[in-house]
Amino acid sequence: MRYLLYVSIFLLLFSCASPYKKLEKTVGDLSCVQQFRPVFTTAMYNAQVDVVGNHISGILLLKTMPDSSIRLVFSAKTGLKFFDFGFTRDSGFKVYYILRQMDKQPFITALRKDFELILLEHTAADKGYLLTGPGLHYYAFPQEKGVNYYITDPACHQLIRIEKSSRRKVIVEAIMEQYSNGLPDTIGISHKNFNFTIALKRLENNAAR
Repeated sequence: MRYLLYVSIFLLLFSCASPYKKLEKTVGDLSCVQQFRPVFTTAMYNAQVDVVGNHISGILLLKTMPDSSIRLVFSAKTGLKFFDFGFTRDSGFKVYYILRQMDKQPFITALRKDFELILLEHTAADKGYLLTGPGLHYYAFPQEKGVNYYITDPACHQLIRIEKSSRRKVIVEAIMEQYSNGLPDTIGISHKNFNFTIALKRLENNAAR
């Protein structure tokens, strides 16, 4: 019985260990990740959203405004608007509109944090640090809660994935792939602590730098 207790405690401690524990801190150019920041003038993506058993599909419009803020408008193909968000130049956030059924603060906060990840908000080079592991570089930027990691090949030529992590585990994973003229063709966001995924596929001839 005591043996089983010790095994249980060991497994609990092991499961709580940080996935970044074995990485080595080193010196590097953290500004290199800025090349992966999407450059939007006007871009449209086919969007598939699954959240806690509910599926929503439509078109996500991302547009840079004259004041350099970025607007995100998600609408059904029938024209029904789901939400309209804005990210200001100084990393501010504004809800211009959200459908009443979606107007839940945890949902809004999750969306805000998700899009901050792919917009590379809060990634000032003087606020981060670099970790290295087998064949990968982890560009780490501490947030109010947890750390955002932009993971690249050693030469920082390819963005492998993005992770938002608590002290103990990855809570959100994102990808941005097949860049063309500063825009990723495919964007995916997946939450690890509850059922919430976002899949974006750029619409041809409807995205421009």
